[in-house]
Amino acid sequence: MQLGEKQKLIVVKEVEFGVYLAERKEDETRVLLPAKQVPQGMELGDEIEVFLYRDSKDRIISTTQEPKLKMGEVKPLKIISVQKIGAFLDWGLEKDLFLPYKEQIGKVREEDEILVRLYIDKSGRLCASMKGIYEILETDSPYRIGDMVKGRIYEFSDNFGAFVAVDDRFSGLIPRHEDHSFLRIGDAVEVRVTGVKPDGKLDLTLRQKAYLQMDQDALRVMELLEEYDGELPFNDKASPEVIMQETKMSKNAFKRAVGHLYKERKIVITGKSIRKI
Repeated sequence: MQLGEKQKLIVVKEVEFGVYLAERKEDETRVLLPAKQVPQGMELGDEIEVFLYRDSKDRIISTTQEPKLKMGEVKPLKIISVQKIGAFLDWGLEKDLFLPYKEQIGKVREEDEILVRLYIDKSGRLCASMKGIYEILETDSPYRIGDMVKGRIYEFSDNFGAFVAVDDRFSGLIPRHEDHSFLRIGDAVEVRVTGVKPDGKLDLTLRQKAYLQMDQDALRVMELLEEYDGELPFNDKASPEVIMQETKMSKNAFKRAVGHLYKERKIVITGKSIRKI
């Protein structure tokens, strides 16, 4: 019998407060199914599918309820409460699921919906973890370049960017050079697929197609000009790092926006700056 998984067991004993289940009639290892969950008419020897977990007194118990998360899965669960030792999540069972502080990635808040997986801690209890999601996500998505998809942020990396679970199921990444500073873990995002790697993982962007994004970027440049009193202390020949730091745009996106504004005669480009007309 495995914790955290659904399995078929047989009724081996009836008691006033429920029935005991086992894999075989002769097995001494048995687990209780509480009386309120025993289907009407169930008899000794009957088979039933149940989920195994530990109750509030750490006793292994079975349930016919469908948990929102099982072993080997990744699912979004809502945070019910946050305490110093960790958080408690809505698991869909009578007992809430514990997310230890050491298994959290970043700060979590009540009502957040975050991606987690199940694991068994050193005490043999089922707990939730925000870590290790990357390894469990699938890579055989049906999506192609140009598709708009929905996903959830589950981790940030200074080296790679923002990790996204597309459909809470498939592995995707918003690269680090794209501004995602306004996002939090658990945020739902709508993104565009820009690439499908040989291993099936998805490259994603929050930005629209270039010809649609250009107007927004041009507006951002004009806003920056206002913040700099009408003159940016760099131009479109600045390094990609400077442009990203100052504008939160890639160098190509910045050059397209600046070129657009120049053609509309809204700016002047000098050797070292961009000035508003």
